[in-house]
Amino acid sequence: MKKLKGAEVSAAIKSQVENLLKDWKKDKPKLAIVRVGERPDDLSYERGAVKKMESFGLRAQVYAFPETIEEEEFKSCFQKINEDEDVSGILLLRPLPSHLNEKQIERQIDPAKDLDGISPENIAKVFAGDETGFAPCTAEAVIEVLKAYDIELSGKKAVIIGRSMVVGRPLSMLLLKENATVTICHTKTKDLPGTCRRGEILIAAAGRAKMVNASYAGQDAVVIDVGINVDENGKLCGDVDFDSLEGTAAMATPVPGGVGAVTTAVLARHLVLAALRQNS
Repeated sequence: MKKLKGAEVSAAIKSQVENLLKDWKKDKPKLAIVRVGERPDDLSYERGAVKKMESFGLRAQVYAFPETIEEEEFKSCFQKINEDEDVSGILLLRPLPSHLNEKQIERQIDPAKDLDGISPENIAKVFAGDETGFAPCTAEAVIEVLKAYDIELSGKKAVIIGRSMVVGRPLSMLLLKENATVTICHTKTKDLPGTCRRGEILIAAAGRAKMVNASYAGQDAVVIDVGINVDENGKLCGDVDFDSLEGTAAMATPVPGGVGAVTTAVLARHLVLAALRQNS
C-alpha cells in the first residue's frame, strides 16, 4: 500500500506561493488567527498554522480571547481585525463557545479575508463552482493530495464519510467539479461499510478515531483520512485504522503527515491570493 505523504504536496504549494509573491513589494501578507479559549485541538492547529506561515515567509498573528468573553465585546474586537488593513486574511478557530453566536460571526467576517470558507458568500461560491470564493482549507487539501499523486477523479466513484460544512459538503462540491460521482455517508446511512466499499476513492471525515478499517475499503481503493483524533494511548491518529488497510487499499494518507500538512499550505496560498486581490 502506497503512503500518500503531505510533505511533498505542501512543498509544491510553497513553490506556487513563492511564484505568486515574486513581484510583491509590500510587507509580506499577514494572517490573523482568532481563537477563543484554549481547546487543545485549536492550540495544535494554531501552532501548525503559525509554523507553516513562517516557513512560507508569511506573517501570522494570534488574537486570543478568554473563553468567557461577552458576545458584544468579541464582535467589536473581531470587527477591528476585519477592518485592519495590515491583515490580509483571517482564520477563525471553531467551534466557538456556546454563548457566542457562531452564525452571526460567520456573516460578519469580510468574505475577501475569509480564508477558510465560512462566510455565506464564500460557501455560495463553492457550491456554484465559482473559483473566486475560498473553499474550506481541509476540503481543498484533499483535492490537492489526489491531484498531486495523479489520482484520476473524472468518472470515479468517491464516497465521503461526514456531511459537515467544514469538510463533507464543500468537498462533495469540489469533487463534483472534477467530474467525480459522489456519495455522502453519515450516521443514518444503512450498511455504512458496504456503501464505503463501493467507492474507488474513500474520504474519512467522521471525527471518530480509527473507525474506518479494511471492512470499509474496496479492493485497491484510495483512502484519504481527514480525521485528527487522539487514541487510547494519547497518540495522534486519524479516522482510519491505517495498518488494517494493508492488502486491501492501494493508497492511503497517514495521520499525522498526510492531509493536515497540506491544509495549512492551502491556508498560506489563500492568504497570498487574498492579499493579491486586495491590492490589485
